[in-house]
Amino acid sequence: MVAMVLLASNMVAEVIPAADSRVTFVGRTLVENGDVSFDWTGVYFRIAFTGKSLSMRASDIKWDTTIEMAATRHNYFNVWIDAPMSAEPHRIIEVASMDTIIELIDPVYLKNSKVKVHQVIVQKRTEGEQGKTIIHEFATDAKGQFLQAEPIRKRQLEFIGASYDCGYGVDDSSRLAKFTPETENASRSFPAIISRYFDADYVVVAHSGMGAARNYNSKFDGYHMPDRYLQTFDMDSAQDTRWNAAESDIRPALTLIYLGGNDFSISLQPSYEKFRDGYYRLIRYIKDNYGEDHPILCVSSKAHSTLLDYMRDMVKFCPMPNVHFMACCPTLHLSTDEDLGASMHPNYIGHQKFSYAYIPYVATITGWGLQDNPVK
Repeated sequence: MVAMVLLASNMVAEVIPAADSRVTFVGRTLVENGDVSFDWTGVYFRIAFTGKSLSMRASDIKWDTTIEMAATRHNYFNVWIDAPMSAEPHRIIEVASMDTIIELIDPVYLKNSKVKVHQVIVQKRTEGEQGKTIIHEFATDAKGQFLQAEPIRKRQLEFIGASYDCGYGVDDSSRLAKFTPETENASRSFPAIISRYFDADYVVVAHSGMGAARNYNSKFDGYHMPDRYLQTFDMDSAQDTRWNAAESDIRPALTLIYLGGNDFSISLQPSYEKFRDGYYRLIRYIKDNYGEDHPILCVSSKAHSTLLDYMRDMVKFCPMPNVHFMACCPTLHLSTDEDLGASMHPNYIGHQKFSYAYIPYVATITGWGLQDNPVK
């Protein structure tokens, strides 16, 4: 269900730029002239207000590049109203053109609601290949007012990976279905589930098909996830838009890396030395961002038994401190009948199972301990 409604101009009275300090953005963004732009999967923002309407003016910019995955060239967003982020959004909206005014909340809800201060959360469901989103401004009615939204939480996590981290195909009910961007949903992927369990904000740096040293079927050879990790935008490698962690409010307690499946795709594999060097390069960039003692959890995917050996040895002999290893052995741990969505990728149940495996590691490494929260 996609809601895309133009707001009548006579309803607009209180307008603020997207970059207003009262709006909390979580994820890699670029601020220019009051606009906030981003393209990484899972970027989200919180906005608080009083009033009887809420709209945003946004644009969608298509990257001038060869698109390897199925693309609508539209971006989809989850919307939660007066509720925390969950696996079930209240609305799904679409941004697909320039200067589109989108009503974020049904006016009937606002008219009947007894809540005085509303908080709305909007999250990008789709990944960078679908385009860059630019948020220009927010508006409410003449009697409304924008207030300070919930700031970035003290608990924060960072996830680096590929299609699994993006929630690729998670909303499709058939493993035989062909992927479409409408079935990609960041809020139902394991990074979102783990972060909800720990009541943490989180950032995902992920792109389908990426590997540490070799991409799926050797696509974009020589340009892998360690390269993309340096970027503010998933699809823009320009030097003048490189990510600067020192200027960000994000200071994750842990970085979880889930890479390797694409390195071993199509019955091929990189040498141990090539894989190790690519992975070490990524770890080095993370340490440069957050400090030498920043904890990193390297997860071996279920792709191949040799990958498990590579990962174990790579972490064992890693010259950098506080780097940990977790194995997802190449045996059946997801039901092919119940746990898979489009293109044989995990559905929501599959991602929940992954989360159950990762949570004890995150709890121990961060010192947060196990929480009395559901894994949803």
